[in-house]
Amino acid sequence: MPRFLVLIALGAAAFGIVRHAAAADASVERVDFNDQIRPIFAKHCVSCHGGVKQASGLSFIYRDQALAEADSGLAAIVPGKPDESYLIERVADADPETRMPPGDHGPPLDAEQIELLRRWIEQGAEWEQHWSFTPPVEPSLPAVNRTHWPRDVLDQFVLAKIEAAGLAPAPDAARSEWLRRVSLDLTGLPPSPQDYRSFELDNRPEAYERVVDRLLASPAYGERWASMWLDLARYADTSGFEKDPNRNIWPFRDWLIRALNDDMPFDEFTIRQLAGDLLPDATIADRLATAFHRNTQMNTEGGTDDEEYRLAAVLDRVSTTWQVWQASTFRCTQCHDHPYDPFRHEEYYSFIAFFNTSRDADLNDDSPTLAIPDDLQQWDKAAGLDREIAALQQQLYALQSPLAEDATRWQPLTPLTATTTGSGTMIIAADPADGVAEVRGEGTVSAWSLFKIEFDLAGVERLTALRIDALPKDAAAALKIPDEGFVLSKLDGELVAADGAVLSKVPLAVAFCDEAAPLNDPQASLRKDADGWGAFSRLSSRRYAVFIPKQAVEVPPGARLRLAVRFDLTDSGGGGLVINRGRYSISSSDDWIPFANDSRYSELRRELAAKRKERAAIASLAVPVMDEQPARFARHTQVFGRGNWLDREAEVTAGVPAVLPPLASEGPADRLAMARWIASPQNPLTARVMVNRIWQELFGIGIVETAEDFGTSGERPSHPELLDHLALRFQGEQAWSVKQLLRSIVLSSAYRQSSGASSDKLAVDPRNRLVSRGPRTRLSAEMVRDQALALSGRLSAKMYGKPVMPPQPDGVWRSVYNGEVWTNAEGEDRYRRAVYTYWKRTSGYPSMATFDAPSRDICTVRRIATNTPLQALATLNDEAYIELAQGFAERMAAAASEPTAQIASGYRLATGQAPHVAKLQRLQQLYDEAALAYDADPQAAQSLAKDRSHYALTIVANAMLNLDDLLTK
Repeated sequence: MPRFLVLIALGAAAFGIVRHAAAADASVERVDFNDQIRPIFAKHCVSCHGGVKQASGLSFIYRDQALAEADSGLAAIVPGKPDESYLIERVADADPETRMPPGDHGPPLDAEQIELLRRWIEQGAEWEQHWSFTPPVEPSLPAVNRTHWPRDVLDQFVLAKIEAAGLAPAPDAARSEWLRRVSLDLTGLPPSPQDYRSFELDNRPEAYERVVDRLLASPAYGERWASMWLDLARYADTSGFEKDPNRNIWPFRDWLIRALNDDMPFDEFTIRQLAGDLLPDATIADRLATAFHRNTQMNTEGGTDDEEYRLAAVLDRVSTTWQVWQASTFRCTQCHDHPYDPFRHEEYYSFIAFFNTSRDADLNDDSPTLAIPDDLQQWDKAAGLDREIAALQQQLYALQSPLAEDATRWQPLTPLTATTTGSGTMIIAADPADGVAEVRGEGTVSAWSLFKIEFDLAGVERLTALRIDALPKDAAAALKIPDEGFVLSKLDGELVAADGAVLSKVPLAVAFCDEAAPLNDPQASLRKDADGWGAFSRLSSRRYAVFIPKQAVEVPPGARLRLAVRFDLTDSGGGGLVINRGRYSISSSDDWIPFANDSRYSELRRELAAKRKERAAIASLAVPVMDEQPARFARHTQVFGRGNWLDREAEVTAGVPAVLPPLASEGPADRLAMARWIASPQNPLTARVMVNRIWQELFGIGIVETAEDFGTSGERPSHPELLDHLALRFQGEQAWSVKQLLRSIVLSSAYRQSSGASSDKLAVDPRNRLVSRGPRTRLSAEMVRDQALALSGRLSAKMYGKPVMPPQPDGVWRSVYNGEVWTNAEGEDRYRRAVYTYWKRTSGYPSMATFDAPSRDICTVRRIATNTPLQALATLNDEAYIELAQGFAERMAAAASEPTAQIASGYRLATGQAPHVAKLQRLQQLYDEAALAYDADPQAAQSLAKDRSHYALTIVANAMLNLDDLLTK
């Protein structure tokens, strides 16, 4: 018998709500599909009748499939007719052998669930789009009883939920409590004593507003919020995988801090990171922003396949884009249709096509890179030079390509002999398609190979240019899975007699290829340089390069041309990057020599060399960025059968899922169009996802708890109307300003509540999902360190620059395959904020990893907070925290003359409040015990403090840094 599942989500053909006539009486309460029916299907049915498996030929992801007949010829759902709907019969079947769901798939539906299904079908089986795929609509304000409580419109939505649960909002937090909370939330740093004093004494109107505006204007704001975004960007100072070598990408972190401090509108912020390089007249900053997607891991291990890991990076970019901006598990469609949401398997690959044409290819040098000037004042000059260089390259290309691609100018050469110093065999064969003779490498031709090829020059009187064409072994197959590429490291030519005697050299002087700005300069093939013309590291289509001598070479009768073609580079797997299928041609045209030496072409080459020299004179750091392949060499994208990159099926073009609004019709469907689509107000997800993320950061949990999944398998919003209100306000009234969004929330009554929880609230709202009290959450890993730095008095205000290495336990860092070592920083670099700490993927900074900082191998949308003894061990014993406790103790000692007052001053410094008597007594007791320990062995205590009182205060300061009062906000 067939097994049935009911609809999980709508397809493209049913974008809106489809309503059918209901047979039931209109007075009967209508069943809500999203709230009451969809959860039943998602929990009990999808494993057999979803996007992965369609048992009995039925899938209920899409409406048309849900209403279609099954293999049995029966319909699971007949709108308006529950008695004719086989679904009802099967879920109500008393026989466990035939009941749905089967016993091995879970418990049967209860009577209430079956009745809901019956009523829903009777009422017409209305089908609704999942809430997150529908455009947000401004909700009407709910009625509330405590009309005096809301300070902001958002408060009315919060209050309505609180009152509906029979609760009351909490009173306003004490000024010191709110100030510490908002300071940490907006800047990641605690208030200073002056901040506490000023706020306590400010009784003027808008005192709270002045605090928030000051915090939002602080440079520390960008540093705090960059930490959150760096998790999303999977930022690290290393490349990942086993070797995990250093990667110079920290200028992206600095760009991010500046963009956040400048309050760059979120739509622009989005577009620049996804496609800043494609913007008209892109600046250095625009191009640097795209390093967001060059934070993908790179594998330099021996034996790896560069193409496999290039694709892994592309898939990661797709997954990250959807996680960060769409809160979607879109990656689930790599192998099949999405199990729950209306995303087709083919749509996943259409979206991949936006990223599949970038030039990076898991290369060991992280190419392509952008030279980022050390001096910010030089950025405009550098960008101007980059544009001039690009324009000159295009002009040169426009001059050279018509000559190079004029077939009448070329005469194919017939190879006579071909040998290699490496392994493998060189053969000469004619292509059966056109009869042109080729030199081919058979077997595995090793690296550091030197090809020596002799050609017949019968009938040739002079040589003015040489052309080499490199072809894939199978052109059609290479468009799907490209061949190994090549790099021609050195090319030499000479004329030889039939007996092998050298007659003359061929003085090759100018080289160019079939693209305007190749990653590897063909001119390098004429120098003693490992780099040179090539298709690195894969070859997917025919490529050519032209080499021109200084002057025309006269060819004596009977002479032959001998080429020495050297290949000195390997891919990550150690394979030789050689031309395995090459064609060679010469030209005798009189145009080449004047063209290369005396024409406008040579003038442009000299101008280009001068501009490149001027650009190189600007001290810069090479940073990996996104860059597009030339259109003529852009990769083709195919569907992977069952997600296997080696199994290529139908070719697809770039596009977005049909369930969401389409791309703009004007312009090419490229990465920039995709970025603008994501940042468009018509996209129903982007604004919702961002405001939810901000809410999560402030309240410890999002309006949608599963911030990474707004789909069917994610949690429903706790306040759906509030979410839509905030999203529309963010993209409308607030013009995508994150600072304005934050300002409105932290000044609201919801945020200003005291965090104290009464027993009735804990019973009704234990996780504060109703926001019936103020947030009380643990500090992030970065805040734990930054707070200790601030309290120690040693915090450096230095911003930007290379990552630093603050003290960490000896022996933690182990870097295989390289000599990199962790060298503890000195001077102010030792005390810089956590956002500047060197981030090694395979060996994270220990104390931050202990406080749940991710490795950043992949995008992290939310950190799951843990509470383990290891955290106390870190704050109590880590060398860095001991050192900061010493500084904290020095501040306490300077504040008063006797221990009790010193301890009280330290507590006030940290929290803005006086300690309770019992707490102060316990800290005093710890002080006394530490003093006695010092007396027992003063010499052993010298490493911590030089005298008795400072030793005891350091112990107290260290303990205070571990108090719950300090580790939470």
